[in-house]
Amino acid sequence: MDAPIIYLAERLTTARKMAGLSLQELADKMDNRISKQAIHQFEQGKSKPEADTLLDLAKALNVRLDFFFRDNHVQFDKLEYRKKVKLSKTEATAINETAKDRFARYFELEELMDAHISFENPLTGILIRNEEDVEKAADSLREQWELGTKPIPSVIEMLEQKGIKVLEVNATDGFQGFSAEANGRLVVVLNANDDAFRKRFTALHELAHIVLGFAEGLDVERYCHRFAGAVLFPKQSVIEVFSSKRKKLAFAELLQQKCYYGISVQAILKRLRDLEVINEATYKGFLIWMNKVGYRSKEPGQYAGLEQPLRFSQLLYRAAIEEVISLSKAASLMNLSLSEFRRALHPY
Repeated sequence: MDAPIIYLAERLTTARKMAGLSLQELADKMDNRISKQAIHQFEQGKSKPEADTLLDLAKALNVRLDFFFRDNHVQFDKLEYRKKVKLSKTEATAINETAKDRFARYFELEELMDAHISFENPLTGILIRNEEDVEKAADSLREQWELGTKPIPSVIEMLEQKGIKVLEVNATDGFQGFSAEANGRLVVVLNANDDAFRKRFTALHELAHIVLGFAEGLDVERYCHRFAGAVLFPKQSVIEVFSSKRKKLAFAELLQQKCYYGISVQAILKRLRDLEVINEATYKGFLIWMNKVGYRSKEPGQYAGLEQPLRFSQLLYRAAIEEVISLSKAASLMNLSLSEFRRALHPY
């Protein structure tokens, strides 16, 4: 197996950035059997690692050897990170490069299976100028996608079925998600370590960036937040559950709706305040109490549904079992060894 030295250099650089390692940190991880200077020469395309060195690099970077020879030309455009994210430049780069590598495999699989779904914006031409426009846009989305007013079982599955590619990456709490165009396709990336409630909210926040237009001067993040809450828990349902005005609330009823609609208690409280079901004093009082008992950082309650991207693995297992692609090709696309993929395909 061979590849042009410049291409190999690019893939090596990508693997190191995915791992979040500096040149020196990679050298240290390999007990300096390969120097920082030598790795730099490899990444500059000024020299080419020997086969055994390449194997050592793959092991240190936790990638398969074929990673260095896999085609990957994914570029992100219109990338929208959640504002005020607490990410270092190194972690942001690692997230971006990891997502690019995985989307490259996703796109390749779609082409092999002729399974690409084009996204059609149901809110084309809508311009958000105020809070009421957001509520109308959320209601329109539910109407266009025939969601009714009941809970959405899986937000991620819904987006995947509509043509938005969704992936998760392991990241710190500083990262929640981003949306972008990748080679002409719309993509959303979420934090795999977030709970289902945050994934659902973040996915719809990113959907807002994709489907809505905003008037100049607006706090776009705030309006994307409101859109996410309005899609998860539409105004009509909020009024039916809580009525149009409340002076007092029981935490038990908030928790009940959290688990039913798949939206956090804090987001429900924000919905109630935004819709003027409760006043500012009641809203702040609940938040103060939740902070006092530790619920601001860790709320009770579990979501019964599954919020996890499944389309890529579903397509891959189908392609392998129907022999559209070989098992070795399927293993490569899933970034597993052949034996690991065989066990995943037939665990018993």
